[in-house]
Amino acid sequence: MRTVVTGGGGFLGSHLCEALLRRGDEVWCLDDFSTGDPRNVEHLRRTPGFRLLRADVSRTCDLPVRVDAVAHLASPASPPDYHGMPLRTLHAGSLGTENALRLALRDGARFVLASTSEVYGDPAVHPQREDYWGNVNPVGPRSVYDEAKRYAEALSAAYRRTHGADVGIVRIFNTYGPRMRPADGRVVSTFVCRALAGEPLTLYGDGSQTRSFCYVDDLVRGLVAMLDSGSPGPVNLGNPAEYTVADLARLVLALSRSPSPVVHGPLPVDDPCRRRPVITRAHDELGWAPRVTLEEGLRRTLAWFAPAPRAQAAAAVPRAPVET
Repeated sequence: MRTVVTGGGGFLGSHLCEALLRRGDEVWCLDDFSTGDPRNVEHLRRTPGFRLLRADVSRTCDLPVRVDAVAHLASPASPPDYHGMPLRTLHAGSLGTENALRLALRDGARFVLASTSEVYGDPAVHPQREDYWGNVNPVGPRSVYDEAKRYAEALSAAYRRTHGADVGIVRIFNTYGPRMRPADGRVVSTFVCRALAGEPLTLYGDGSQTRSFCYVDDLVRGLVAMLDSGSPGPVNLGNPAEYTVADLARLVLALSRSPSPVVHGPLPVDDPCRRRPVITRAHDELGWAPRVTLEEGLRRTLAWFAPAPRAQAAAAVPRAPVET
């Protein structure tokens, strides 16, 4: 297959490019590197079948070749990024999604939208199934990301109904692993970098809010399965094992053997209290379930971040409200 990965230079996108190349796909990686990192795909540039194009898909997503599949991952996704680039985030979800859809429709290609658990907002229903419509503040500080993805889902579904596009939607829950940026404002990378450097770990509120953490290799298997399926979705992709943020801090400190203290700060506005996916649909339609435990995934993540802990810890000081 010839597969296009928009946002292919990012954390998730680069791992997806790798997985597709391993199975023999030709991969066209599109990224403007506004939040991605060229180093994430530098090792792939000499791989047969890999093509890298620096492109802003909000402007254009036209390619001179026929394609078989399009995975649309391009979007700022971490709190410092979407708070710092609100309009670009909205453009990625609207203009970028439509440009990627048009490319897929042009060639009759499979289109997979990487949506997010953020479409559920601060959920009033727990755990979250795909038929839950969510509880999102449309004008809150997180809305530029939440509503961009909700619009992208609506647009993708409309292309399916109106034009017969082969569309699939996945809703991605908290994902972590190698190639996360220290300053991306996400709780795993922040805790790991701070612990490795012996710096304080900040719990927002009392740390009782819950999350479900999926290791990146598991998540990418789900994305590939969705590309290969005919499922329209939406399909939750995430690990249903639920942990409090305080639990996560304790586990990171234990695995890293760090002396870092734990301190407390005020909760960010509209921070979800609980987050856990129901993955029955992923199991039934994709044959997918996560395999990597949080402990094992954190060991791998700590090993990846370990070589330069102090510089990364300094970078991990939040510049904007963080994901908890």
